[in-house]
Amino acid sequence: MSSIVVFILFIICLLIAIPVSISLGIVSVLPGAFDPSFTASGTYVIRSMLGGLDSFPLLAVPMFVLSGIIMARGGISRKLFDVFAFFMGKRTAGMPCAVVVTCLFYGAISGSGPATVAAVGSMTIPILIEMGYDKKFSTALVAVAGGLGVIIPPSIPFIMYGMASGASVSDLFIAGVIPGLLIGGLLMIYAFFYCKKNGEDQQKKEAMVGELHEKGFLKVLKESSFALLSPVIILGCIYTGIASPTEAAVISVFYALLISLFIYRSIKVRDIWSILVESIRTYAPILFILAASIAFSRVLTLMQVPQDISTWILSHFTNKIVLLLVINLFLLIVGMVMDTTPAILILTPILLPIVEAVGVDPIHFGIIMVVNLAIGFVTPPIGVNLFVASSLTDLSVMEIARKAMPMIVYFLIALLVITFVPAVSLVLLS
Repeated sequence: MSSIVVFILFIICLLIAIPVSISLGIVSVLPGAFDPSFTASGTYVIRSMLGGLDSFPLLAVPMFVLSGIIMARGGISRKLFDVFAFFMGKRTAGMPCAVVVTCLFYGAISGSGPATVAAVGSMTIPILIEMGYDKKFSTALVAVAGGLGVIIPPSIPFIMYGMASGASVSDLFIAGVIPGLLIGGLLMIYAFFYCKKNGEDQQKKEAMVGELHEKGFLKVLKESSFALLSPVIILGCIYTGIASPTEAAVISVFYALLISLFIYRSIKVRDIWSILVESIRTYAPILFILAASIAFSRVLTLMQVPQDISTWILSHFTNKIVLLLVINLFLLIVGMVMDTTPAILILTPILLPIVEAVGVDPIHFGIIMVVNLAIGFVTPPIGVNLFVASSLTDLSVMEIARKAMPMIVYFLIALLVITFVPAVSLVLLS
């Protein structure tokens, strides 16, 4: 069975709404089923699935999922938003900018884009609407800024890329800091111009920020201090070498549980069971996709698909700039129709040899890939962030997507800078 037939069957499975994990499992088994001499028999595929999941770095994913859910239930996002609103709220676009910064910080806790949208959006969208901001703008801003959750470390997609490429997860986390801040800064610039053009309800804004100022800086800081310390502790443990990303993920779970139970008292012991159930429901589908993706990538390797695609691309696109533009366009399209995890696990073994052949650092390419797929979070038809934001506001996915288009343009500008200025990603590693 040729590789082209395998990919066509995979696309057909997706089009007829077979779940991604099952689709990957089907196309992984078919080459061996049709050709008994092919190495990847059904037994090999199952063994690859189970063996691929036996990974220490992979343990970080369920831990960050659990940590993010605990902090969402514990109201951590509200504590973060209050302190940023205190300092930024009175300025032009201060409240929308406070939302973007809150997404940055919450992303440094959860490592997930949809989790960031759910936790920050459920709290900030009603506040922005109450203050007179357009509902579509408020929802689109949170949906797009939520994409920062997978770029700012710790990031679940960086862990997946590290697994697929063999690159250091810690180095990927460090490399993601400046790109995340760059994108966050551009989103705040857009919010500033939007609010300059459309105006703000100064009276409502003054009332909201005034409540925070009545509390006083020290009280607001005291209430938010443990929330602000969360990313500092998690990333500090990783960057100082005290803990690996997996160990830091476990630390984040215990930290989130302790401050939610005993400091903020926002959850009860009886809530822990439902939190565990929710985290398992969130992670289990990822686990099945992971297992099937690993098996599929190994089957593709045995079929020499990465080598064939690499040879074809390098023979048709010899210019490095053109090659990177083509790969970016390809990843943007993939991000529109495929979830991040299978996209990274399937495409990394195919694309990494190609970009390495033209001198692109594997860490730099990891940032490029994740930023591309983060844009996929807010582009139909699969854009997960759009669906999460839609569930929070009852706006249609297409309404949010249309309002998000100017912000996506800013995201694309950041992508071009990150792609063609490697120092943006690698300067902290030098």
